Order: sequence, then C-alpha cells, then structure tokens
Amino acid sequence: MTNTGDAPWLSVIIPAYNEERRLPATLDKILAYLSDRPFSHDVWVVDNGSTDRTADVVREYARRHPSLRLEQIAMRGKGVAVRTGMLRAKGAYRFLCDADLSMPVGEFERFYPPSLKDADVVIGSREVRGARRFDEPGYRHLTGRVFSLAVKLLVMRGFEDTQCGFKCFRAAAAEDLFSRQRFNGWSFDVEVLYLARRRGYHVREVPVSWYYQSDSRIRLAADSFNMFADLIRIRWFDLRGMYARPNPHALPDS
Repeated sequence: MTNTGDAPWLSVIIPAYNEERRLPATLDKILAYLSDRPFSHDVWVVDNGSTDRTADVVREYARRHPSLRLEQIAMRGKGVAVRTGMLRAKGAYRFLCDADLSMPVGEFERFYPPSLKDADVVIGSREVRGARRFDEPGYRHLTGRVFSLAVKLLVMRGFEDTQCGFKCFRAAAAEDLFSRQRFNGWSFDVEVLYLARRRGYHVREVPVSWYYQSDSRIRLAADSFNMFADLIRIRWFDLRGMYARPNPHALPDS
C-alpha cells in the first residue's frame, strides 16, 4: 500500500472536547497500531473549544510522533470537529475515530482495503449480524434503537446504526460530503449518510465490537431532542436545495 506524493494513505481523525484524561491511552494504542502497518499515515486530533489540557496532551505526544497533528477550533460540536478534520486531512482514506476508542484498534482493518475494496464509505455498526456490545446500560441501548427507528421513518432506510463513532471515507467522498455537511452537533452522522445516499456513493455497514464508556459527552435529554429535530431539518435543507452547493462555512476559523 503506497501513497501518492506527500499525501498519506490513511488519515485518522479524532474529534476531542475536554479529553485530556482519555486521550493518552487512545493515542498510545492508535500510534502503536499504525507504526506496524505497511502504509503511510497521519493522525489528526481536532480540539474544538476544550477548557482542559487536551491541546497540551496532543502537543506532548506530537514531539515524539511526527505523524500526529493538532487542529484547534473555537467552535463547539462534534459535527464541526469531524468536518474540519475530514477537510484538513489529505489521506487517501479518512477514518473517523471517537476519542474514547470504544472499538478495539485492531478492528480498524475492517474499514479499508484489503478487507474492503468496493466501498466509498464504510460505517461501523453495533447492530448488524456479527456485532457485539459490551456493558451498555439498557436505557442507552433503547434510546439508540428509538433514534434508529426515527431515522428510518423520517430520513432514510437501510442502516441499522448511523451513530457509531467509527467511519471511513475515500478521499473524494470525504471532500464532497463534508464540504456540503452543515450540522455542527451530534446529528452530523445521519446528515452525511443521507448525502452519501443522495449523491450515489456506495456505503457499507460492517459489524464491530463496541465497549460502552460511561464518561459520555451526550446530554441525553437535550441532545436527544435536538437530534430528533435535526432529522426534520435534513429533509427541509434538501428541499431548499442547500445540499446542492458546498457549505460556505464548512471550515471554521482555527
């Protein structure tokens, strides 16, 4: 596996908000894994408005790992952090990875060649056959299934788990989709997958092993309400033609 020019074969994008505690273990595992792979790579941590030492942690690691990049933006929201990382990175494949690394790092290989060769977008799933979930409270699983049903009823069918925090995009798909994506919050996953469907990309859903992390950034009541409202907004934005052109604010000021 080789890259063209100076662009790496794989870019890993990690959105991070106040992750000084969890990032060290995550970076240790990811950087060790990548150091043994036969392809070029880089890792982008996108710090969006952290008030702790998240940025300092990344800088300390970057002194020892030249492939590690820090991107800082003031704007809050996972959607804007992922969008920024996907558009700043240059990898032929761009892999979204949650900062808690709730999926074992060895399962990265399910998402890109040679395991998969024919997909533009590959999404991790905790629901399709072969997936395994560990230690998740029943109420969190139920909330997720209700949201999944709402996605199928209001936006699109065909996906069992739009919200798993592990997804991989070919470069061309990443640049097209994230230049049009508009949501800054948690609903960006559904929006991007809706765009992928609308724009004719081949999307695959692959099973993963997933371990529940209790230190979640989601505010269950408030964020759930906003996410359900966003499902309506996706359809509304499409009807207004907003996805037919790139988002002029896709990249925020650093």
